[in-house]
Amino acid sequence: MDAGGTPLLPDSLVYQIFLSLGPADVLAAGLVCRQWQAVSRDEFLWREQFYRYYQVARDVPRHPAATSWYEEFRRLYDMVPCVEVQTLKEHTDQVLHLSFSHSGYQFASCSKDCTVKIWNNDLTISLLHSADMRPYNWSYTQFSQFNQDDSLLLASGVFLGPHNSSSGEIAVISLDSFVLLSRVRNKPYDVFGCWLTETSLISGNLHRIGDITSCSVLWLNNAFQDVESENVNVVKRLFKIQNLNASTIRTVMVADCSRFDNPDLLLDPADQATPLCRVFDLGGDSEDEAASPPLRSPYPGRTKEGLRRVLDGVLDGDRQLSERALETRVAKLLAQGHTKPPECSAADTRNKYLIFTTGCLTYSPHQIGIKQILPHQMTTAGPVLGEGRGSDAFFDALDHVIDVHGHIIGMGLSPDNRYLYVNSRAWPPGSVVADPMQPPPIAEEIDLLVFDLKTMREVKRALRAHRAYTPNDECFFIFLDVSRDFVASGAEDRHGYIWDRHYNICLAKLRHEDVVNSVAFSPQEQELLLTASDDATIKAWRSPRTVRVLQAPRPRLRPFFSWFASHRR
Repeated sequence: MDAGGTPLLPDSLVYQIFLSLGPADVLAAGLVCRQWQAVSRDEFLWREQFYRYYQVARDVPRHPAATSWYEEFRRLYDMVPCVEVQTLKEHTDQVLHLSFSHSGYQFASCSKDCTVKIWNNDLTISLLHSADMRPYNWSYTQFSQFNQDDSLLLASGVFLGPHNSSSGEIAVISLDSFVLLSRVRNKPYDVFGCWLTETSLISGNLHRIGDITSCSVLWLNNAFQDVESENVNVVKRLFKIQNLNASTIRTVMVADCSRFDNPDLLLDPADQATPLCRVFDLGGDSEDEAASPPLRSPYPGRTKEGLRRVLDGVLDGDRQLSERALETRVAKLLAQGHTKPPECSAADTRNKYLIFTTGCLTYSPHQIGIKQILPHQMTTAGPVLGEGRGSDAFFDALDHVIDVHGHIIGMGLSPDNRYLYVNSRAWPPGSVVADPMQPPPIAEEIDLLVFDLKTMREVKRALRAHRAYTPNDECFFIFLDVSRDFVASGAEDRHGYIWDRHYNICLAKLRHEDVVNSVAFSPQEQELLLTASDDATIKAWRSPRTVRVLQAPRPRLRPFFSWFASHRR
């Protein structure tokens, strides 16, 4: 300022100088005087700082919910859970999965040490209960999920059967008394299982039909089976789905369509109109087959005729098919006449979707299957188990299938259940699966894909920063999680990662000493994230803003109490 209080530099010149500074220097310069402070909060200045610092493409607009560029910069800089605040070491082996209760007051962890641990989520996290599953012949625990009212915990694990055969089992634990309420067989074990209602859960079973052909049956189970009368149906078949080429149904989850009316991810119009995005469709070996869904044939005679032609061609030597290829061809033809098409529902009915990984070319899960669950299917009421077996002759057709052309290693739903996030390791471009037992090699880079379950289209571009190294035949699941603004995932490169859902940028890398298997945001506080690792630890991460608030000295109330006490005398 000059002697009269007039600024020596015009605002425009100060603005140009501030453009050459970094964000921290701009804020520091703003403390010098009122003029600099006013310029340091200029919207155009922070717009430039935002795009330059976070390297966001200029055609990506500001988040519609943001109030200013300065506040948006501060949100990504100050409100991402990237500060380690606690390390939990109560597990004695690899920690495989984390899940929060819906209230956020508790969370559960599963581990190779064969325990399910339940934790109190307070400012300092503490262990509430540890359930050892080894007495039930479990090898390890791998997945858990709280029911909607947080009264029950579903825990899934690997069960050792006769002759050291591995299968799966689901246990239901009461969160009031920590008593084991029921156990349900689950095959294969990486179906994991999930809640459909507050008291019913979905499990799987696998039945071999041929060398590489099978069918998966998904069951609805009552969580309180041990207290039910034998005359009450506690198990009900939901769906029976044919598996080709050694594939199986895995990783079942339920999306609630009634929550779609409040989307928490506002997409750009350009993203929704992108002509190159993948569209959900019924899967097949070729584009022609995908275009005409192979549902139940209205002409069984044509199915028999097609089967006869295939067999005649093989016997006459016109077709050179391997035994596996012939089995797949015959299985497809037989299913055409014995597959029940999807049931129709009213257009305004908001039902639930059953989502799972599957495949049609090889045993590695490369497709996402979607099957609508209608209201009458969401209860165990109905015929007693064992009755009505005539329907077993039919397979159930899927409503939608999408092929990601790679190995799916993780899936997660957004809080409103509208968006499905998928971790995938891509196959090489143009790769062909000649032998279902020899899938193509997979990329080290993990692509995080986003699908809109309302429009059944892929949206946004793939997120990529994390990596995995195990080959296709050893590939394992890496659990991801989604909050209102962020998506997080583990990786085999000893880090967890956090991205912003709107800008598609990586915001943080969270270090462990070994593979990060699972991540979980608190459903009530997205500035708290947990990560679980093969290093046998669970780490809690909070945002810099939250850490400052928690560490800030509390106001001293002693003078007031001293004055109050003196006047009482």
